[in-house]
Amino acid sequence: MSEYTEKHAKSGLKEKLPKIECFPNQFEGYEIKIEIPEFTSVCPKTGLPDFGKITIRYMPDKYCVELKSLKMYILGYRNLGIFYENAVNRILEDFVKACKPKWAIVTGEFNPRGGIKSIVEARYPRNRSEK
Repeated sequence: MSEYTEKHAKSGLKEKLPKIECFPNQFEGYEIKIEIPEFTSVCPKTGLPDFGKITIRYMPDKYCVELKSLKMYILGYRNLGIFYENAVNRILEDFVKACKPKWAIVTGEFNPRGGIKSIVEARYPRNRSEK
């Protein structure tokens, strides 16, 4: 079996994906939860498909995410070689860049592979003191 390389580790982080669009928020102090139960991507090492559920929770500030554009953005992962951890963190970063929420949490709950189930969570703002 060949080793994992730096190329595998960074796969999917810079590829162009559809733009996440937003619209002006009209209210204060509420939370939005978006569930994407049929997330798919590809393992950059094996080329095998990965399946899972992505949940995005956020408190909007000036903008809310437009769901059709988010759907098209998520569909961009379908043939993208990217590790679970990178997918969740990239979704968070792209989401925050698009709508600039007060806070956001992206959770990826991936289907078992080889008897192991992975759940990855990334938060904004990021707490740099945690390791």
